[in-house]
Formats: sequence, structure tokens, C-alpha cells
Amino acid sequence: MVSSVLCRCVASPPPDAAAAASSSASSPASVGDPCGGAVCGGPDHRLRLWSLFQTLDVNRDGGLCVNDLAVGLRRLGLHRTEGELRKIVQAGDKDLDGQLDFEEFVHYLQDHEKKLRLVFKSLDKKNDGRIDAQEIMQSLRDLGVKISEQQAEKILKSMDKNGTMTIDWNEWRDYHLLHPVENIPEIILYWKHSTIFDVGENLTVPDEFTVEERQTGMWWRHLVAGGGAGAVSRTCTAPLDRLKVLMQVHASRSNNMCIVGGFTQMIREGGAKSLWRGNGINVLKIAPESAIKFMAYEQIKRLVGSDQETLRIHERLVAGSLAGAIAQSSIYPMEVLKTRMALRKTGQYSGMLDCARRILAKEGVSAFYKGYVPNMLGIIPYAGIDLAVYETLKNAWLQRYAVNSADPGVFVLLACGTISSTCGQLASYPLALVRTRMQAQASIEGAPEVTMSSLFKQILRTEGAFGLYRGLAPNFMKVIPAVSISYVVYENLKITLGVQSR
Repeated sequence: MVSSVLCRCVASPPPDAAAAASSSASSPASVGDPCGGAVCGGPDHRLRLWSLFQTLDVNRDGGLCVNDLAVGLRRLGLHRTEGELRKIVQAGDKDLDGQLDFEEFVHYLQDHEKKLRLVFKSLDKKNDGRIDAQEIMQSLRDLGVKISEQQAEKILKSMDKNGTMTIDWNEWRDYHLLHPVENIPEIILYWKHSTIFDVGENLTVPDEFTVEERQTGMWWRHLVAGGGAGAVSRTCTAPLDRLKVLMQVHASRSNNMCIVGGFTQMIREGGAKSLWRGNGINVLKIAPESAIKFMAYEQIKRLVGSDQETLRIHERLVAGSLAGAIAQSSIYPMEVLKTRMALRKTGQYSGMLDCARRILAKEGVSAFYKGYVPNMLGIIPYAGIDLAVYETLKNAWLQRYAVNSADPGVFVLLACGTISSTCGQLASYPLALVRTRMQAQASIEGAPEVTMSSLFKQILRTEGAFGLYRGLAPNFMKVIPAVSISYVVYENLKITLGVQSR
């Protein structure tokens, strides 16, 4: 039905809807046959669109809502999710009445067809007017998704009507025209390593935004939603984060601090409120770090020389690591303040500014960069392993379970992101522990000045390899609640800010 309605070439603006409607009533036979290009853009093409519109308008009210599209397309053998149908309506609904009238429907199809033609040309590597399995595999490989030839052929078969195992423009257009995906990188966008979760160690590769999101200003709403989610998540898991810092600095063979004992000690020393020491500066640094990282990432992407909307894996690792290093360098004094505030005793400082003033007066500017080297060194293994594990899990899921859709669903995305982020933290944890101890030096009376290498040797000599993983238990305990809380808050903030789900 869809292919019989559509013209076999690109349509030019048709005549008015009323004329088309009356013509369709008087000449129903003209609707059934493809025009073959002979009357492209003429009244016959308009008739075909009107016929499709009437077929989809199941309640005959002159407008297509999400329910109309769901029922109408199902009758035509096309199954779309509610989210996909809502995206179609939002894209074409110019008067914002929640449905598409005939003119909006025609405009949506014409605009969508232009975008589909651009994507078709980008996939047609051989420039022969057809897409084969090898071209699909190459295009997805460029975007970091590896699929087998059998999977590529399965994708082809879903669109191939004449059994040639290649897709021409008409087959491509007929399959995708009433589907919101207009861009092959949208398959990757399902799998974007996004800022929807925050585990308190914000070293992940920055989020990427589509051209449309940049042009419409949606990118800053995503950043604000991600920042707000991170703030709530970090505040909820702050007691575990402070316990981790205390165990990293004070725990040893002679002072074996357990989780229950650590919480008891904190409450006894400063009351329940003391569990949140250091959280204020930890939340405050989200905004500058996210903003600097995003701006640096966009600039580095240009320097890398990629004109693609979605970077390849190695480009993403390089750009993300450099952006993370620039952001961390810019806000590193806040990291030192966070550690000192978390370790402070009751009454030691009146607040963050008092803490900063005392450090500056007693230790000088260099104190604000203690532990800087292990912190920078930790970015590479964190980002590298995080991305590598994520890509491995993503490709494993696609190979095994991606049958009809590349959309893995929320649970799979969160699980893959949580596992990869946890693996990244585990790999870089010894460097994080050494960084924290170096940041905390002056908070321990009489502590000698130490370098990174000497601190590593001292820990290995006195505590063994296990000493490099002090505080790991509370660090991992906060991962699942942090991810869950930040995801829920992020989704609600997106709705509040009017951000469409990608």
C-alpha cells in the first residue's frame, strides 16, 4: 500500500489539498497504480498521498494522531513503537495541536524524503544507485558497530522487495518514509555513552549531540539535565563517597576500617550531618567541569579532522581523554578542596572559602595541584577501558539479540554503562587512591612531602597490593544507587526542560 501510494521519484510541491480530496473521490482508480515518474509532482501524486492519509486516518477526523498512525500502519503491515510514532507527529506538527493534518503530513513526507535521500547517497559507497551488504557493514564499521555479513543480509532482506539482495532508492525510501529514523548514526545514538548516569567519578567521554540538537539548542538542556541528575545522585550517595575517602587515606593494616565502623566513627565525631562533608564542592564542580569538557571536546573533534556526526572509537578515545584532561586541569583545585573538606574534623574550617584561604596561606598555590600527575595518568586507563568494555558489550548484544531493532532498551543501556564504568574505575583505582593521599597530605599532622612513585612504593611495601584498593567496597556500593537515581532524575528533568528523548 505504501509503495503504491508513493511516486517513484522525488516529488515537487503538489496542488491544494481540497482539489486532491475531491479528485480522489471521483477517480479512485487513479490512486492504485504507481505513476512511474510520468506525472511526478502532479495531481496524481497528490492523490496517492491523500489516499494514504485517508487510510491512516482511522477515526475520519481529518488529522493523524499517534493512535491513528499505530492502527493505520498496523493494517498496512508496518509495526512502529509508540515512541517512534510520537516522533513522527512531533516532527510534522507545525501548529502544535498534537496531530497531523493533510498539509502537515505532505510536508513531513517531503522533508523526510530529502533527508532519506542524503543518507542513501552516503551509504551508496560505489555510487551505483544500490546498497549492498558490504556497504552496510562498512558504514556501521565506520561508526564503531561491527556486524556480520549474515546480519547485514538480514537488514537487506527486510527492505529488499525484488530478491536482488541490494536496495535501490525506491526500496530504501518505501521502507523508511514512515519511520522516524532518518540518519544511520541514529543506530549509534541508541548506544551513545551518555551523561544519563553519574557515578561520582566524572571522567567519562563527553556526550555527543546531533546537528539538529545543536541547532535547536537542545544540547544545553541535555547538559543541564545531566548536571542536575549528577547533583542529586552525588548528594544521595555522599556518605559512601566520604567513607571511601576516609578509607583511602586512613585505613591500613594497623587501622583496619570497615564500612560499619567507618560510618559509626563519622557519626560519633560530627553527627549525622558530617556524612555529607565535602559534598557541597563535589556538586559545585559539576557545572564548570561539564561545560569545559563539552567545549573542549567540540574543539578537539574539529582538530582531529573528523567531519562525521559520530566519531570513530579511536577518535572518541583521543578527543574524550584530552577534553577530560583539560576539564580536570581547570577545576583541579576544587578536587583538592573536596578531599580536604571530606577529611576535616568538626570546627576545623568554617566553610569552603575558609578552607581555601588556609591552604593558600599555609601551603601556597602548589598545594591546590597535589596529586595532579596521578589524576591525569588515571584518565587514559579509565576512558580507554570504559570505552573498550562498553563497545565489547554493545557489539555482543547486537550480535546476539538485535533482530528487528538496534534499540536495546533502558535496562541494557544502563547495565552496559554501569559495567564499563565500573571496569574503568577498577583499572584506574590505584592512581585515584594515590591522588587522594597526596591531596590529603597537609591534613595529616607531620606527614612528610611525598612523590607519586615513593607513595606507590611505600603502600606496596607496608600494605601490599591490597593497599592500593582501600575504599573500593564503598566505591562500588554507590554505583548502582548512583546510576539509578541519576537516570530517574535525568529523565524527569528532560521532560521539565522540554527535551525530546533521542
